[in-house]
Amino acid sequence: MKIGDKASLSRKVTEADIEECAKLTQDQNPLHVDETFAKEHRFGKRIAHGVLSLGLISAVLGNKLPGPGTIILNMDLKFMAPVFIDDVITAEVEVVGIKEEKGIITLRTECRNQNKTELISGIIIVLHKA
Repeated sequence: MKIGDKASLSRKVTEADIEECAKLTQDQNPLHVDETFAKEHRFGKRIAHGVLSLGLISAVLGNKLPGPGTIILNMDLKFMAPVFIDDVITAEVEVVGIKEEKGIITLRTECRNQNKTELISGIIIVLHKA
């Protein structure tokens, strides 16, 4: 692994994803689960739970880069735009710092939708000892 290495993963967000997330997290915010309520909100329709995008980032970290055994130590992320049903989200991470002796890796991360709209941006620090 070296500075500049990148990995990504994409997924289409479905209504079933939102329903499952609401069940698993107990987050029944009507912005996620109630179309009538959501129509009256600033976005005009239901939005996906932020944790769905975070889960995609986590999948990149744990499965691709740095890979199996990765533990998140710190996240500094900004949520820039909502995710809607049927959006295709791409989570990408890029290595920007390595402390080899400690197994600590700093990654720039972002999520974008199919229109290249930036949804999440920030820095994640992980522990990874291969």
